[in-house]
Amino acid sequence: MDDDTILVTGATGGLGREVLARARRTGRPVRALTRRAALPDDPGVAWFTGDLTTGASLDAAFAGAGTVIHCASDTRHPKHDIPGFHHLLAAAERGGTRHIVNISIVGVDRIPYGYYRVKLEGERLLAASGTGWTNLRATQFPELLDKAFTVLSRLPVMLVPAGALCQPVDRGEVADRLVELALEAPAGRVPDLAGPVVQRLDRMAAGWLRAAGKRRPVLAVPLPGKLGAGLRAGALTSPPARWADGRGSSTWPGRPPADPRGAICWSGRTRTCDTPLWRRLLWPTELRTSASPRNRTSPSRRSRGYSPACVPALNAC
Repeated sequence: MDDDTILVTGATGGLGREVLARARRTGRPVRALTRRAALPDDPGVAWFTGDLTTGASLDAAFAGAGTVIHCASDTRHPKHDIPGFHHLLAAAERGGTRHIVNISIVGVDRIPYGYYRVKLEGERLLAASGTGWTNLRATQFPELLDKAFTVLSRLPVMLVPAGALCQPVDRGEVADRLVELALEAPAGRVPDLAGPVVQRLDRMAAGWLRAAGKRRPVLAVPLPGKLGAGLRAGALTSPPARWADGRGSSTWPGRPPADPRGAICWSGRTRTCDTPLWRRLLWPTELRTSASPRNRTSPSRRSRGYSPACVPALNAC
């Protein structure tokens, strides 16, 4: 049995691909689980076809895998995640897995939303499983916000929850943290991972529309009940004070976005803005604060490396 083997579930998903790329760099044997019958031609990873929802064809992937990074989730049919978690834990026990690293979402215990309830139940199942476990909650990925804004912008008026706060975090940084945790001993629930800036959703939506070249008003609609109250209270955010040890995301200090291309260039060279729309809009508050002459003496935006194509991102809030 090779206890050093890392198995990544949901390896063809957005987060799973990021985790898989980083797991390969650890030097450990890496396996990947997917529901797809046609497996990628990847000489650096041992790929397996298996279905967590039904429990079919899982044993070969889990046999001898000392650590599992669980990224699989069915957002279209969230209820499938519960039997999927049961099958995951059973396969891990049969295969001798010692450590399961699970990704969850900030606010699952405070937002009354169906998918969040499923994620919270998964956390409870993991904690009661008897297998060593680590649970990381992260805030929203910018790709998710981009998809949401794309759908909402189809109407003549863009409707967003009034007063809702969010704190997007780069998906690659979450993948970094998951692999880091996989190389460590089981730690239970670890501090949340969040982006560097808490932002109002209506302001982000306005900036997204501006950068997308779409002309329509943003209407902030108050949501009633516990859902609206939680969004307004910042249930989707993770302030440092929530954890006594002061740990949080590496992005908390307000450093530039992880991807050095496009929206800004902190080395002083001007570049064209070739990044996706969501990344140009991810850090508007941070960029505006950092570049403000009231906060520091600095050259013009262009001489600091801001491409003219990216100026809308600076004014997104």
